[in-house]
Amino acid sequence: MAKEKTDMIKLLKPIAFCLITATIIAAGCRRAKADETMATQALQEVSLKGLEIVSYPIGMPAVEKEYHGFNVNFNPKNRTPNYVVWTLHGDETEGASSRSNKFWTDNEVKGCASTRDYSRSGYDRGHMCPAGEQKWSDEAMHDSFVMTNICPQKHELNSGAWKTLEEKERVWARRDKSLVIVAGPIYDADSDETIGTGKVRVPSAFFKVILAPMAEPMKAIGFVYPNMKCPGNMSNYAATVDEVERITGLDFFPILPDDIENRIESSMSYKEWNSNKKAHGNDRVK
Repeated sequence: MAKEKTDMIKLLKPIAFCLITATIIAAGCRRAKADETMATQALQEVSLKGLEIVSYPIGMPAVEKEYHGFNVNFNPKNRTPNYVVWTLHGDETEGASSRSNKFWTDNEVKGCASTRDYSRSGYDRGHMCPAGEQKWSDEAMHDSFVMTNICPQKHELNSGAWKTLEEKERVWARRDKSLVIVAGPIYDADSDETIGTGKVRVPSAFFKVILAPMAEPMKAIGFVYPNMKCPGNMSNYAATVDEVERITGLDFFPILPDDIENRIESSMSYKEWNSNKKAHGNDRVK
């Protein structure tokens, strides 16, 4: 599967290059006609979907499934996701759908944990793709509570620094129009703690990488939080995407042209990300 995905990325890379270029150029233009607006939106969805591709190591247990609003790459051995990926548009940060709090087991996915595995475990049912970003759709809100999207997370992290990051990314989505986000657990080699009769593996830490493809210039940032209370400023937990890739073994945004991928993944500025000003510049995809 991994080789097929690599071959597909090589095939799609030049196509994605053209689509992303057209998307960013189109984003700066005002469309007077409805059909032109619809075409631009459709083009944006195609290119952003390409950016949701993540390459993972050969041999990693993986079951992929698409839900409303996000995709999961699930590890049946750990009984947690390898990663969850979604695109967050600025106009999706608010909506009429209320939080359901109805966690459910996806019986179609081998190894999906039961909600009972978390009962009295000392860990929260921690969302990777947050319910707070699925208010735009009742179906998306429902799906966000699927157990394939959940990891054992210390309450101090879930209700603290991790929640703060989720709130901040919604601010950034409104500022930069759209974000592509990938989140998931990190396991130390000697980490063998599990919870429940299903033996759900407890992560040592969590990662999140965020790409702003519509920003000028395009930019990305990563975060790594240990699975515990994480005091202090968010900048203390910020990292380059390259650093997160080294920790996880995953390859994010491989469909981008190599020069752009190398630039945005090798450096980051938390100060720039935390600015309320929209980014402008000449470093567009060309």
